[in-house]
Amino acid sequence: VSDDKERKWKCTDLEIQKHVVRSLAAFLDSSSGHASTHRLLKDSLADIVEALVWILHCKSEAIVGMAVNVVVKLVSSNSSMMQLYLTDLINPLSSLLCSNNLEVATSCATALNMVLSNLSVKREKQVWEIVKEEKTLIQIIRIIREFPGGTQPIENFQEMVSLLYTILWRWPPSRYFVWKDTILIKVLEDSRIKSHLSTKVAVLKLYSALGNETSIDLLVLSLNIWIEQFSHLFVPALCNKVAKELLGNGETILTMMVSCMDVSEPLAVRIEGFRLAQHLVADEQRCIKMTSLCSGPLIKAIIGGMRVWRLGSGKGVNDLVSLLDEACRLALITRWPGEHHNHFWEQGIDKVLLDLLLENFDKQASEHPLTPQARISIAQQGLDTNFLIALRPYIWEIFGWLAVHCRKDFRPSADRNELYIDMLITCACLSFVEAICKGCQISENDDTSRSESSSRAVLVMMHSSSTYIASKVRLILSGVLEIKGNECLKRLLYLLDYGSSANKFGSANIPKTVVELVCLICYSGLPEYQKNVTRGNGIRTLVTSIRRCLRNEVCTSRRSFALHFYHNVFYERTCCWMTAEEWEGKDALLFYSLWGLAELVQHSSDIDHSHIKSNLIKTVQEVLDNVSAPGPRWLAANILSYFGVYGFPNKHDKGFGRALEDKEHTDLQLLFANGESVSVHKIILAVRCPSLVPPEQFPQSAETTDNFLVKDVRRKCCPMLQKEVRLSARVDQQALLKLLDYVYFGYVEAGEDLARKLKTLAKSCNMQPLFLMLCRKIPKWGTPIPSSDFTDALGPLGFQDIILEAEETEKMPWACSFCSLLVPHMHAHKFILQSRCKYLQALFLSGMQESHSQSIKVPVSWEALIKLVRLIYSRKLPDPPFGCLWDNMDTKERLYELKPYVEVYWLAEFWILEDVQEACFTTIISCLDSDRQLALEVMKLAAGFSLWKLAEVAADYMAPIYHKLRDSGVLEQLDELLIELVRDASVRLSQRSGGFSG
Repeated sequence: VSDDKERKWKCTDLEIQKHVVRSLAAFLDSSSGHASTHRLLKDSLADIVEALVWILHCKSEAIVGMAVNVVVKLVSSNSSMMQLYLTDLINPLSSLLCSNNLEVATSCATALNMVLSNLSVKREKQVWEIVKEEKTLIQIIRIIREFPGGTQPIENFQEMVSLLYTILWRWPPSRYFVWKDTILIKVLEDSRIKSHLSTKVAVLKLYSALGNETSIDLLVLSLNIWIEQFSHLFVPALCNKVAKELLGNGETILTMMVSCMDVSEPLAVRIEGFRLAQHLVADEQRCIKMTSLCSGPLIKAIIGGMRVWRLGSGKGVNDLVSLLDEACRLALITRWPGEHHNHFWEQGIDKVLLDLLLENFDKQASEHPLTPQARISIAQQGLDTNFLIALRPYIWEIFGWLAVHCRKDFRPSADRNELYIDMLITCACLSFVEAICKGCQISENDDTSRSESSSRAVLVMMHSSSTYIASKVRLILSGVLEIKGNECLKRLLYLLDYGSSANKFGSANIPKTVVELVCLICYSGLPEYQKNVTRGNGIRTLVTSIRRCLRNEVCTSRRSFALHFYHNVFYERTCCWMTAEEWEGKDALLFYSLWGLAELVQHSSDIDHSHIKSNLIKTVQEVLDNVSAPGPRWLAANILSYFGVYGFPNKHDKGFGRALEDKEHTDLQLLFANGESVSVHKIILAVRCPSLVPPEQFPQSAETTDNFLVKDVRRKCCPMLQKEVRLSARVDQQALLKLLDYVYFGYVEAGEDLARKLKTLAKSCNMQPLFLMLCRKIPKWGTPIPSSDFTDALGPLGFQDIILEAEETEKMPWACSFCSLLVPHMHAHKFILQSRCKYLQALFLSGMQESHSQSIKVPVSWEALIKLVRLIYSRKLPDPPFGCLWDNMDTKERLYELKPYVEVYWLAEFWILEDVQEACFTTIISCLDSDRQLALEVMKLAAGFSLWKLAEVAADYMAPIYHKLRDSGVLEQLDELLIELVRDASVRLSQRSGGFSG
């Protein structure tokens, strides 16, 4: 410290700076690996970092290289201690990337890469703002683009590409910026052609993080060579959009990917091939695409990976386990239906799974006559050895999904295959019993995952479409439970009753409770235990559990404890990903409680006289009103079917029920054999029950099928040009009227006799969901809920009778496939519009000129009209852009995307569309959350439409930066009223925080 108390090295004296850097380097060398100097180093870090930051900011080329080397040494050997100081180093290192001295820029890139690679996740958001502010990406791209044709060392290029890779991996929003730089992509492609293999490695590593669709051909050509020699570098961090593009480019990349999984390749190469495949097949649509192109080779490669243990003698155990893990993860594509299931069976998946479960089964099977008891004994001994125990959750998951998607007529192809399947089922049943015996000992660890997966496998096998598997698992489970089945059941019922008590019912017990529920459902499927299952408080316990889930007292998804199925580090860095809700929903306890209740209701003969009946029905109805996941809704509907209600009654969606009583606006009359008739709407039947609409009523472009229900068609003169359809004498009038109730309301109430007639009619009309409910069958896993989406009616299905004209904001070329109108417009249906919009209903029934017009002018832009109509028809508001695309838009582009939502929000107020208003408001707020800079423009828009609630919300978003906006003159764009709104919001914020904003 100098006389003026300043640090001596805070000067421009080059020698002093060199002395400081050399001293720091010597200190780090001397303290490396010595525990005694650990505390001294920790206490000195703040001073060390302060000195390095100062010296780097001086940007002296003679000293920067030395300082950067110290940074690398400091971060690489003390990453945990350095977490508090890493952000301090990013700014000076980033600023030096713009140095004209390439060596300086390269050394800084090396150090910055080291800093970013060691950064903790919780600091990523803060650092991303620094990276953007310093224009780090721009500088990196500039250097890479200048590389071709120059004399720079290849190492400089590699360091820049490596740093770019780290940024792309850490921060998905950066990918779009790189993706759209066509010059950069051309440079990268040229570099691949060079003979420097190390350059190819760096470039391809970059592509693994970027997945640029403009460089897909490059990735395809280079992928095989790269994975062979540098597989350890491959980290599939592809953008969801790009992954789809890769699959869209078809067979070439898939062929190379599958070849990397081949048994002839090194283990490390195969592991990376499996990882890439997992990413590319991360949802059902991608799975369908991939398996349609290479199902056979892909499944063969997966089976080869799962057989590696038997073929891997003399190789590293850890590598073999890693390959097995990746192959089993990829085999989880069995959770989706498709032709790949046939390939799994053809490739001997039953034998492969058994080999991973029982180490020496082939030898034991040849030495013993395998009676049922012998099989149980061999299976129990094999399970007790804990052979490859970490893989068991995968085994049960894969086998369970194979059972779920089996054909009804599935049978093993040979006696040996039958033995393998029987042994797998036996092992699952033994694990099932073990799960019950563990009871309270199950905790949130590997035991939970194994217990849940094995008992769940038994459950889904009992409900398999395959008659063979469903009957076989019941037979084997009964045998396994023969000795202590009642004892286990008694314990199970006690645990469930104990666990559901108010003081024990909590998130810590949910994994255990889920396993117990699954076991209870399995017991319910065995006739010899059904009386004992239904006796006692089972129904009351499950109803209580469901009600607690609905009140959000507990909510635990399967994801939280089935880690084998969901946990994958690759997905933690994906972007542009919007997944559909899983069939079983987000609450495992709710799902299995409903399934258990469905089983108990089915086997309870005295429930009609129970005092809990009304509470049960009320609870189940709450599920249908408030839960969107298909699985819980199907189970709730299945329970209601035992009380004469078939379908999905919902207080939030009354369907088109009222319209069924409106005879004036119908356009089709169904005439029964006795001369009576019922008036309906063609568009409703065309979407919900096309079998009742005569084929000639459809446009030629729409697909139709003949149906024996319709006898002939006659035109009837009436204002609506109503047609009269004479039905076959075989059509029961009462049943058809009930069918129409289901079509219009979404559910129907019927007694047992009428339900039998309705079941026959539903089957004839190919109304599978209604038929399933009338049969009181729990649907196959993954069965979708009947949709209330009428968007398809906007297409070639036809029957449109009204034109909605958008407001012309600017001249745009326009052509319509339905008419010659040259302004932006949509063809819609009066009936649907008035059924879902009170304003339009009043307009069409008013008798005024508009009620007879063939078109209506809607005072919003074309973009807003699209969103409005699709929301009315589907009850779902289209989402704005998200992910990389949204992150890389400027404020003007984002405002263009957001403006239609503001327009629809405004119009919804006049058209009395409360749900539309709420949906638009939520969307606008979510956009403001991601970009506060939008608030100013949204406020101006809101004021233009007199949307003062929205203007006040925008003011709240501007409040934290009110003084900054005022001082910069930005607020001058607003009138006094709006400025006052922002000022008031700022004052309120200051009062809440106890200080001043700005």
